[in-house]
Amino acid sequence: MTQVSARTATFLLLFVCIVWGVEFVLVDMAILDLPTHTFNFFRFLLAGITLIPLYYFSEERKQSINYQAMMLPALFLGFLLFLGFFAQTEGMHYTSVSNAGFITGLNVPLVSLLGFILFRNRTSLPAWLGISIATIGLFLLTMGDKMEFNSGDLLVLVCAFSFALHIILTGRWVGHFPVIMLSMIQLFAVAVYCLIAGVAAGDPLFYHPEATPIGAWDQLMKPIILAAILSAAILGSGVALWAQGVSQKVLSAPKVALIFASEPVFAHITAWAVLDEKLGALGILGAVCIIAGMLISELGDKKHPPEMAALDHTAAPK
Repeated sequence: MTQVSARTATFLLLFVCIVWGVEFVLVDMAILDLPTHTFNFFRFLLAGITLIPLYYFSEERKQSINYQAMMLPALFLGFLLFLGFFAQTEGMHYTSVSNAGFITGLNVPLVSLLGFILFRNRTSLPAWLGISIATIGLFLLTMGDKMEFNSGDLLVLVCAFSFALHIILTGRWVGHFPVIMLSMIQLFAVAVYCLIAGVAAGDPLFYHPEATPIGAWDQLMKPIILAAILSAAILGSGVALWAQGVSQKVLSAPKVALIFASEPVFAHITAWAVLDEKLGALGILGAVCIIAGMLISELGDKKHPPEMAALDHTAAPK
């Protein structure tokens, strides 16, 4: 039986953040040509398919699963993912990337705040200190010295709440259901929600209304779109959601949110390497604050020593 420790879970989530940071540039370029709902439909459909081999070679396949009990939580978690991705993308049509990055990152303190309001979950003092420092870092990294807010920020705030609730509820439900199947149902649910939303919108599915019409196959076979869908689906969605579920068996929701705060650090590193974007002194200070916040939360929480938990009886490597 494969085991995962809190340290292994942390590295799993950091790997996910690296993937998200690297793929950010690809996805940003892909949705210039492919409508968001269509991109997300293929992304999450392929992500769900990606987990089928993992399920087949796991012990979950031999276990009795209470689908009736699992279906509603899985569909609701999928809806939160769909709402978060939709609100963030739509909000970015009206706000800046900096605003969107910072407001999305507010899910870090929101996880602890909403967890206490909804379920009376308590966050340790070192964790709160780390969260506060990381939130300041998010502001410096994404906003810098700009204090410009606009109408799109409200939509991105909906995204932050959706992602925060997803982390909180995953932490509460993941111990009761098989991780791989719970992840698969969520991913397929998001694909269905995206398809419904795309059709209901009434716009062309494979090109933007103002663009020159292009066939579905020709659009999907564009190298940048194909690369973005494959990377976002297999690593950024399928593996990422599985890793989150596995990790939340041993890590608290606030710690998971804090680790996810490192995503913009890797996104900025990728933008610097690929697009030659400059981070600047405030951005570097922000990145340092995020990393420091993670270390303070982890090293300062002596009351909760690392745990070990079964990696859902799966045959997948750690």
